[in-house]
Amino acid sequence: MTVATIVRAEFEQVAREQDKSLTSLGDDTVLLDSGLDSLCLAIIMARLEDQLGVDPFSLSEDVYLPVTLGDFIKFYQDAAAA
Repeated sequence: MTVATIVRAEFEQVAREQDKSLTSLGDDTVLLDSGLDSLCLAIIMARLEDQLGVDPFSLSEDVYLPVTLGDFIKFYQDAAAA
């Protein structure tokens, strides 16, 4: 599975578990408009760290917060490749 596939699957799984209505997940989907709240995003990030073995937020020296789903996926892809 690719990083993008894993990330999208986690978004869908957490939305189901938290009974949230998820918008269509395109690369340009703004995370704040995805239908998920901050708790959902925190769950996703914790699970991605478990699955991918990397936390890009702790690896980066600069403060960077992805805005879109595409940014979020690329952030994890870059960290996994490092």
